Amino acid sequence: MQPSLTSFRVAVIGGGPAGLMAAQTLAQGGAQVDVYDAMASVGRKFLLAGRSGMNITHAEPYADFVTRYGASAQGLRPMLDAFGPQDVRNFVQGLGLETFVGTSGRVFPTDMKAAPLLRAWLHQLRDSGIRFHMRHRWLGWQDDALRFAAPDDAGVAGAREVLVKPDAVVLALGGGSWARLGSDGAWLPWLASRGVAVAPLAPANCGFDVAWSEHFSSRHAGEPLMTVAVIARDAQGQEMRRQGQFVVTQGGVEGSLIYALSAPLRDQIAAEGYTTIWLDLMPDWAPQRVLDEVSRPRGARSMASHLQSRLGVKGVKAGLLRECLSKEQFSDEVQLAAAIKRLPVRLLRPRPIDEAISTAGGVRWDALQGTMLKALPGVFVAGEMIDWEAPTGGYLLTACLAGGVAAARDALAWRAAN
Repeated sequence: MQPSLTSFRVAVIGGGPAGLMAAQTLAQGGAQVDVYDAMASVGRKFLLAGRSGMNITHAEPYADFVTRYGASAQGLRPMLDAFGPQDVRNFVQGLGLETFVGTSGRVFPTDMKAAPLLRAWLHQLRDSGIRFHMRHRWLGWQDDALRFAAPDDAGVAGAREVLVKPDAVVLALGGGSWARLGSDGAWLPWLASRGVAVAPLAPANCGFDVAWSEHFSSRHAGEPLMTVAVIARDAQGQEMRRQGQFVVTQGGVEGSLIYALSAPLRDQIAAEGYTTIWLDLMPDWAPQRVLDEVSRPRGARSMASHLQSRLGVKGVKAGLLRECLSKEQFSDEVQLAAAIKRLPVRLLRPRPIDEAISTAGGVRWDALQGTMLKALPGVFVAGEMIDWEAPTGGYLLTACLAGGVAAARDALAWRAAN
């Protein structure tokens, strides 16, 4: 402990990965740390994300890793340089959990679960003297004091209001998705009213609505499209292509392949009212091979039977061809073969923000000096509150952890300078 910091009291608001990492780094620097969270326990969204396998980071080369943050890479780069993918793995291993790299390059704890990781982490945090205040919902400020709706002695949430006046504050309140788990974006107008430049929250890593017919959706909703490629336009209007899988829903599309493209698709819809993607239903086949097979004599067989026999196109892929092509196009061998390689699907709107895995928007980079709010000296922000976004695959969690470290270090440096 640094003697000069033993009386440095910091309130960390938000008990997600960014807030917990900020609290840990502050405690290691000698500060007295209190963590406040609106929920009954911390890490609710972290645990939900780990249900399908706790992806902690990605093992691709670091130069490629940083580019996954797109336009925000410049702002995040100093944080990631200081606490990057290998540091995340070292941190998890320091909690007594081994990690491994999956075939896609994603990194997981060996048991693939979030709960053991969170339990070990919380045990370490409590041992370091960090105090946790659950069911304390932040309500903004009263003059220079933080306002919280807190439970009474009987544990009734919001029964009383308390004021807290720490020496510094780290805000790690998340974005606006999955509000029932605590990140509802209520903080946005409070910061804006204090002169902090903010961008509206928008869904990221989200699905999109499509005007499927009742006939199609009733037969194929919930079916996955395996081994398919999506062609879309990037922010500069250039075509980009990604291969993977996604799911047809009752009213649209969602899944990892769609999430990976969601940022430019969302922005195109905002600018133009809709956007179009093109599906390659046979991504491993050359166009000429598809045409050759479609054009083979089929005798008395229907075109649907012919496609299944010669190309293996059936189920939801066959349904999509019927859904998106006219009867005349489906009957024309040349147009049908071209559509198998490039089937247009119009996306109408992103799904609501509360369904999204993460959000874009929040505190603008030009409102920050490092991680400190220029308009509010002594107040630092971390995690999804800042206006950046990233695809799934460990990039979100890595940047949140790195942001927590950066906010804590900036707070300690600010205290030392003042």
